[in-house]
Amino acid sequence: MFDLTGKVAIVTGASRGIGEAIALAFSQAGAAVTLTSRKLENVVPVADKIQAAGGQALALQAHAGISANAETVVQQTLEKFGRVDVAVNNAGTNPHFGPILTAEESQWDKIFEVNVKGYFFLAKAVAPVMKLQGGGKIINLASVAGLNPGPMMGVYSTSKAAVIMLTKVLALELAADNIQVNAIAPGFVRTKFSAALWSNPQLEQILERSTPQGRIANPEEIAGAAVYLASDSSSFTTGSVLVVDGGFSLGSNDFFNFR
Repeated sequence: MFDLTGKVAIVTGASRGIGEAIALAFSQAGAAVTLTSRKLENVVPVADKIQAAGGQALALQAHAGISANAETVVQQTLEKFGRVDVAVNNAGTNPHFGPILTAEESQWDKIFEVNVKGYFFLAKAVAPVMKLQGGGKIINLASVAGLNPGPMMGVYSTSKAAVIMLTKVLALELAADNIQVNAIAPGFVRTKFSAALWSNPQLEQILERSTPQGRIANPEEIAGAAVYLASDSSSFTTGSVLVVDGGFSLGSNDFFNFR
């Protein structure tokens, strides 16, 4: 039920971290994968890794926050593989860290351009293709910060809350077309994106102490959730938010009190 053989997936922000882990997991499950990144040279090594293992991969340069780029990615995927079964919105950014009232308008614009509008752009580009094929899967990477506000990450948290609502709206509107739309809300994962948190020894200790499982996740531990949501196993799952956080969001932690 978790076999992706014959399916084609698009994964944005696939040059490292969670995006790379998802792309590799999809390939191992049998899917052909289109990988995108803002810089082509960053994503080519991941495509090479997939191909070296016997998989099929297409590396493309694309800015997630530009609608024309999303349309081009879908079109080039169709030209290469002939279909699109899964779209994973993973690309994200967070140029602001601090109290929300210290954020500049430009930082709000950049975060929402990539984290929210970018997700909408790919969904809009891929949904008609999936409808013609008889169905598909859209997976949005949210965050536990979209469920409970992350300290010093107010704008990012707001964008991820928007991703969760976007997921629900798309799930409702696309259900009749057999397109399931779901979100994954990771806790803290050891990636370059979150390095500002776990590379700080004091914060790292607080994070580990605040997580019932006592540690920060590795990217591969998020990929399994994506494989489930991409596979036939999730055919009756839509509009859901799958939390993968080691228990962090259960509330028995002191991270939210950090100043």
